[in-house]
Amino acid sequence: MNSLIDYFATDWGAMTVNDWIGTILTVVIFLLMILAYFQVFRPKNREQLESRKHIPFEEDDAPFGDDDGRP
Repeated sequence: MNSLIDYFATDWGAMTVNDWIGTILTVVIFLLMILAYFQVFRPKNREQLESRKHIPFEEDDAPFGDDDGRP
C-alpha cells in the first residue's frame, strides 16, 4: 500500500504554471461533464430534450452570403 501512495504522490511546490492550468482545467471540465450528465439523464428534462432533438436537421430560413440584406 505504501508504494501505491508513493506512486500517486505529488510535489505541489514543483508544479509550474502550465501544470496548475492543466490541473484546474481538467477539474473544471470534469465537474461540467458531471453537471451535463445529470441534466441529460434526469427524467424531468426528457420532454424538453426530446422536443429539441431534430434541431441539427432543420433547414435555416435566413439567407447566407452577400444576400443578407446589408447595404
